[in-house]
Amino acid sequence: MATRRAEDLLEPVDVARHLQKLELSLGQVCRVAGVSKMQLDYWTTRARIPTKGRKQRLYDLDAVETVLLIKQGKDKGLSLQAAIDAARRFKAARLPR
Repeated sequence: MATRRAEDLLEPVDVARHLQKLELSLGQVCRVAGVSKMQLDYWTTRARIPTKGRKQRLYDLDAVETVLLIKQGKDKGLSLQAAIDAARRFKAARLPR
């Protein structure tokens, strides 16, 4: 009987599926997006970005994507409200119909 190697027991891992479970703190999202905590807090309130957590806001990957889209809009000269609206429309256009 042949001996199996340990690596032969392993299977490919769908990293993207596991990343969907991540939740980032406000500070972590600030570092990812390159914005201040004050900005992110304000954007979260204005754009009604859903967060979890009681003592500390936690952002799932969908919320992080929204923040990054708003940042992109702001960097391209949009007002905050225009960037929020553009992010919502952009994400809605990608939803399956």
